[in-house]
Amino acid sequence: MDGERELLNVVDVEATCWEGRAPAGEVSEIVEIGLTVVDLGARERVGRHRVVVRPARSRVSGFCTELTGLTQAEVDGGVPFAEACRMLERDHAAGARAWASWGDYDRHQFTRQCRAAAVPYPFGAVHTNAKAAFTQAYGLRKRPGMAEALRVAGLPLEGRHHRGEDDAWNIAALILAVAARGGWPGPQLPGGRGQVASP
Repeated sequence: MDGERELLNVVDVEATCWEGRAPAGEVSEIVEIGLTVVDLGARERVGRHRVVVRPARSRVSGFCTELTGLTQAEVDGGVPFAEACRMLERDHAAGARAWASWGDYDRHQFTRQCRAAAVPYPFGAVHTNAKAAFTQAYGLRKRPGMAEALRVAGLPLEGRHHRGEDDAWNIAALILAVAARGGWPGPQLPGGRGQVASP
């Protein structure tokens, strides 16, 4: 644990996207990483971070700008993906600290992009699907989107939806709501093979 604190990285990414198919030769790439640090023991959000990433094989479409607010000019000033991954490890203990995201998209996108770019995967094995944990804790039949989950939990949507930094902040609030109900799982090994000590 970080100084005896039970810290969790809550991650949300935004990626290049299109209303229809991707243009020829382009692939969806991460352009923003939002990361909120949660102290599960203290039940509070203790850090809010944002990394803008410069895409190498795609451009920001008008549809993507409308959805996320990100522009090509903004991401042109971002860091390369490999550097973003190094920052996650160096500045946020991503390889050692447990992490969570809303659903599995973010984890799969990192896996795909790291493989395609031959970049070391920055995260450790302990990941929690916050959407699944929320669904179970609130006894829902279907897994809700983040905005709907905030409504169910009686929490405000802070900032802009589909902005990685704001979404990570809001997802962290949902995780704390789940923890307050006693529904946040202890860190699990992949495949549910028992608990491991929180890094």
